[in-house]
Formats: sequence, C-alpha cells, structure tokens
Amino acid sequence: MSNKNKGKEVIKIRSHKRFRIKRYLTVYRECVKVAFASASTYRLNFLLNCTIMLLGDIIFPLITVLIYGSGAGFKGWTVYEVLLIQSIFTMSTAIADMTFHGVMWVTMDMVRNGNMEMVLILPIDTMFILMARTFSFEGIGLFIGGLTIFMVALFNISAPSILMWLQFIALFIIGVLVMLGIALIMAAISFKWIGNSRIPEIFGSIRSFGKYPQSIFPKSVVFATSILIPVAMIAYYPAAALLGRCNWEVFVVILPCFLFLLFGIYLYRYMIRLYQGVGG
Repeated sequence: MSNKNKGKEVIKIRSHKRFRIKRYLTVYRECVKVAFASASTYRLNFLLNCTIMLLGDIIFPLITVLIYGSGAGFKGWTVYEVLLIQSIFTMSTAIADMTFHGVMWVTMDMVRNGNMEMVLILPIDTMFILMARTFSFEGIGLFIGGLTIFMVALFNISAPSILMWLQFIALFIIGVLVMLGIALIMAAISFKWIGNSRIPEIFGSIRSFGKYPQSIFPKSVVFATSILIPVAMIAYYPAAALLGRCNWEVFVVILPCFLFLLFGIYLYRYMIRLYQGVGG
C-alpha cells in the first residue's frame, strides 16, 4: 500500500472514531435531558427521593458524632478526620447513584421481562446505553449533604497543600471507578441471579468497610479491602491524601483498583455474550 493510501486509511479511521465519540456523547446528552425532564415533571417525587436518600446515608456521620460525643472513638483519628472519610464516601456514592448504579436494576428488569434483545440490536455499546439510561438527578441532595459535611470536616483540620489536593482528586476519581466496577459485577451477576434484590445488600455490606479508617481493622481485612475488593479507595485513601497520611501503600493499591474495574467490565460483557433470552 502506498503512503498516499495509508494516509487516506488513517484519516478514515480517525474520522470514524470521532463520529463514534460524537454519537456516544449525543446519546448520553439525550439521556441526561430525559432524566431532567422526568425530575421536572414529578417534582414532589424527586424531592422526596432526594430527601430519603440523604437521610438514609447521613445516619453514619451522625452515629460517628454520637460515638465521639460519648467519649469513645477510633484510636488515632479525630472526629473530623473520620467525618472527612465518611463525607467522601457519601459524595462518591452520590456520583455513582446519579451515573451508573442503576445499571444492575435495569439489567435485571430487562433480562426478566425479555427486553434485553431490543437493546442488543441497537448500533451502540450495550453496557454504555444501559448506564446512560440510568442517569438520575436524585443523588444531588445526597452529594450536597456529603459536600456540606466535607467542608465542615475540612475546616477543622490542617489546610491541605496543593499536592495533597491533586492526590485527593486522583484517588477520588479512582474510587468512583471502583464503584463502577462493583456496579458492573452486580449487574453481571443479575443475568443469572435474576430478580434477587439481595445482590446490592451483599455488595453494600462489603462496600461499607470503606466508610471507616482502615487502621481499625485486622491486617487480613485491610488486605481484602485494599487488594481483593478495593473499597478502601472509595473514601479512606482520598481522605488520607488530604490528611497527609499517604505512603507507598497508596501506589500499591492503585493497580488492583484498575484491575477490579477491568474485571467488572469483562464480566459484564461476558454475561451479555452468554445471554440467551428471557430469564438469562
């Protein structure tokens, strides 16, 4: 093939990639518009759901305040440092609820009702379109609540440096990706474990280990929550970055986080390939 033909082929490939990216962005934008229209139409329902989500997740910080108020606490951690961890966990959960957490429920519903075939024939990635369809604004209240506690906790600790902030932002994003991995694994399991609402409860119990300082757990638990299912990255390690407690362990944990996400993506796509019709 001549250099001229090679150049045309490269241009064609790049043009195709730009078209795909533009199409995906357009689809996601339309899904966000639909979510906004739904929230605007059913305003009372939207406000009630936001309030219920906020009250449900705000209990843990309140319990922490009561524990420290009674004279007890977590050794080596002040009340505001623990609140910092839990506020970051709340904000991560809110972002996940708004963007991709609903993928398990929509997958389970489509497999049970036999609607998955209608998605599989669409000229767009199945995993992407299902996550886009689950976009919701109901997590905004939860995010604002978490952000409020975050600001209060941050005001009562030493001011982080610019490097600490950069580390926090990077680790916070990685923590959200871990949440995405969990959501995809739950959705993949729902292909076979159809109609079982206990799946989120199981993973929710595991995820709750990320709400607390890892130093209070035995080494075996820390290994599991940092390497096997790295839920500690959701809140503990980002908070540790702001508190200046980052060490070499953080860099060791980053790789398992990406591997966990890749496993979730692979497992979900694999279960889609195995899908044979109504009931999985």
